Amino acid sequence: MIQAGTVAAIYVVLSLLTYQFSYLEIQCRVAEALCVVIFYTPAAAWGLVIGCFLTNVFGGSVIDMIFGTLATLIAVLLTLPITKRIKAKCGGKLDIKHSLLIPIPTIFVNAIIIPFVLYFGYGITTMGSATGRVSVLLLLAFSIFSGEVISCYVFGPIIITVLNRIRKRA
Repeated sequence: MIQAGTVAAIYVVLSLLTYQFSYLEIQCRVAEALCVVIFYTPAAAWGLVIGCFLTNVFGGSVIDMIFGTLATLIAVLLTLPITKRIKAKCGGKLDIKHSLLIPIPTIFVNAIIIPFVLYFGYGITTMGSATGRVSVLLLLAFSIFSGEVISCYVFGPIIITVLNRIRKRA
């Protein structure tokens, strides 16, 4: 419970510190990089779900609280077996090469679900000059996908490096 609570608290703090780009249509939620922590402790999965829910409470949309959190739940449930296989293959130490696999569910699940949350939950019905539902949803999906890739593949390796050093000292 302590590990899950710690991950949840870090998720919320990171999201609130980066509030300007953790919400709405142009989104790079840095806290999503914490998905790699699932490799080190499965309790992180619950921490991510709780942290996402609490962060979405600050966003103010009930649809986001429900479906944004559901997206995170689906992503962590898909991530857990990936981390289990990587652990078996790598012997408990995560290298950068294998770490590239861990964020894949987070990136794709969010790119599929969150555009609908933004469209229906926050009323984002235009993006740039696009106003049609399909074109806006596709642009939102691209935006979310891009933000997730940046978050997971720029900040994720930093988290891995720090956690590997901590584990080496312990």
